[in-house]
Amino acid sequence: MRPEKTASTAATATQPLPPDFAARIVSWQRSHGRSQLPWQNTRDPYRVWLSEVMLQQTQVSTVLGYFARFLERFPDVKALAAGTEDEVFGLWSGLGYYSRARNMHRCAQEVVARFGGEFPRTAAELVTLPGIGRSTSAAIAAFCFGERVAILDGNVKRVLTRVLGFAGDMSSAAQERALWDLATQLLPPANDREAIASYTQGVMDMGATVCLPRKPSCMICPVQKSCVALREGAPERYPVKTRKLKRSAQSLWVLLARDEQGRVWLEKRPAKGIWAGLYCLPVFDSREELLAALPAARRGVHDLPAFVHVLTHKDLHLHPVRIDGGQPQGEAARWFEADEWSRLGLPAPMRKLLEGGEA
Repeated sequence: MRPEKTASTAATATQPLPPDFAARIVSWQRSHGRSQLPWQNTRDPYRVWLSEVMLQQTQVSTVLGYFARFLERFPDVKALAAGTEDEVFGLWSGLGYYSRARNMHRCAQEVVARFGGEFPRTAAELVTLPGIGRSTSAAIAAFCFGERVAILDGNVKRVLTRVLGFAGDMSSAAQERALWDLATQLLPPANDREAIASYTQGVMDMGATVCLPRKPSCMICPVQKSCVALREGAPERYPVKTRKLKRSAQSLWVLLARDEQGRVWLEKRPAKGIWAGLYCLPVFDSREELLAALPAARRGVHDLPAFVHVLTHKDLHLHPVRIDGGQPQGEAARWFEADEWSRLGLPAPMRKLLEGGEA
């Protein structure tokens, strides 16, 4: 009796790669791919980089407005490097995953300091910059400089694992490296720089518009005849990832304090931990801890309705407590006028509280 093929053996099994895969993707992209997004049809590495960072774990429709506002305030990498972290956070406010904004600012400063304000032209150099990983560096190098390097973001992983029938567990670093190798082999020839850019855009567009996580549009896919997953009748089985994220929950008490002028008391969060470096309403691990930080001169304490804020790995159960009058304790804190705090990079639930009816 033959042993059952496991995910690890399937991933390492030798099978011919579809010889016309790149050509079909390039042809499809030029006739059906996305081409009207503001960061497309450009070889400006600043714009490509900015879009790649913003699009990480964020939908295109959400990014469009942020991208335009960033370019208006920071039209090039030198302008971004010269800006303050608070300005960057203010423009980023609402996009979430603020480490992206922090790394983006640091990256701009390093591009100016190390490379004279010009992005390096190779993926090997780009990946040395803060916040730029292997896939982002490859996207910049491929789009802007025509380098023959493979990207492997979430959309591309889905396309390639399905087409190749790659059953390796994407939770495994070794299996991901194996897929990187296959992705590189599938690229167009190095001497065709235009095809490199079209292919890179095309394989991303395929994952975003055709090869969807659920209910992929296989009948309009340009590589359907080569797709192992379609032949198996189970494209949604790919990519394989057995390690699931463990969700946790945390309760926090949030202090909403206003003075007689209507100003709001905000503190700057520590450099590490949740909402690192952002201005924020003071948060506490318990109601007792919050009450201990209240000024004696306060006029009243009002518990507002609790709500849940969902993070990637954690559910935050937030319990707002409003006080009137008096100044709370806090070293890295001060009163902010409404026109001041509205421009800050506030965490989404804090902005919700301040802009809501209860605030």
